Amino acid sequence: MKPVIVLGSGLAGYTLVRELRKLNRDIPVTLVSRDSGDYYSKPMLSNAFAQNKDATSLVLTPASEMAKQLGITLLAHTDVRAIHRHEKRLDTCSGALEYDRLILALGADPIRIPLQGDATGAVLSVNDLTDYAQLRDALGTAKSIAIMGGGLIGCEFANDLAVAGYAVTVIDPGPYPLASLMPEQAGKQLLEPLTKLGVTWRFGTAVQRIDKATSGYALTLAGGTVVHADLVLSAIGLRPRIQLARDAGINVNRGIVVNERLCTDDDSIFALGDCAEIEGRVLPFVLPVMHAGRALASILNAEETRVNFPAMPVVVKTPVHPVAVLPVARDAAGAWQVMASGQGVKMGFFDEQNKMTGFVLTGEYVGERSQMTKMLR
Repeated sequence: MKPVIVLGSGLAGYTLVRELRKLNRDIPVTLVSRDSGDYYSKPMLSNAFAQNKDATSLVLTPASEMAKQLGITLLAHTDVRAIHRHEKRLDTCSGALEYDRLILALGADPIRIPLQGDATGAVLSVNDLTDYAQLRDALGTAKSIAIMGGGLIGCEFANDLAVAGYAVTVIDPGPYPLASLMPEQAGKQLLEPLTKLGVTWRFGTAVQRIDKATSGYALTLAGGTVVHADLVLSAIGLRPRIQLARDAGINVNRGIVVNERLCTDDDSIFALGDCAEIEGRVLPFVLPVMHAGRALASILNAEETRVNFPAMPVVVKTPVHPVAVLPVARDAAGAWQVMASGQGVKMGFFDEQNKMTGFVLTGEYVGERSQMTKMLR
């Protein structure tokens, strides 16, 4: 019997296999990982430094133990080079693999913007344990850090590194932190608490070139301002990994296109997690992965199931001023309204029928996430 093959050992891949094993211990499963296959919590990468955790201590379960617990074959450090759909075969660096059904849980890659200068290769990004280990090594002698990007990951790293004592500068073309997720009044709530920690903000601009300096690096911003830093971290965002699917002739858009059954246009190939575009939406957060993994496990177990996403607030790990947000589409019709303010803000997004379709909670209001979610019903 040919196995179900899962490509990817991140949260999506492992969640799927765990959920499948709750339903069926007999379906043969092979998990293919291009890294070690160790299980860890990727969200921990952006708030582990202040806790003095190195990459090894972030591993929750080694790959060998995961394989034993789940009753699977695990192929670590294995790159997949091609999918041959008609033969249901994969070409890998270790040889050919045949599959019954194929699950693409490939994740996403950091977005790298084009930059000029002689030090563009020094820009770091953190997307896995290896990246995090490299960051920790680089931080050993650094005192100042420039973060490109004031979104979710940029703000989380800014909080974490500032708490650890580094001078942090955040550079973002937007007008305030987390501008893609929430309204200005809520976004600006983060400014003062993080500034007190030692974070400097540079909004409405972007890095154009990075050059080596006598000490560290010189970042030239749009307009000519120069910022000096010992280390440069890019946190601009992620781009779904779609090339393997595209090369195989599978339909792709922003992500690998799947329907409500998480199936691609090939009925033997499925996708979930950061690489997937589910009915037009790319959902690079933990809760959607959990729901999709549970649904796909049922589908692989021959149960008639469709993924159904409830309201899924996003929690931003900025302990100095916590944030929970249920974002709305940028072109959504309606308006944000302040519902309460104090040491933080509570806001709801109300559509043209005065129905709340999104919300944001910061500071003292962040604990009201469940109550706000119930108000959406």
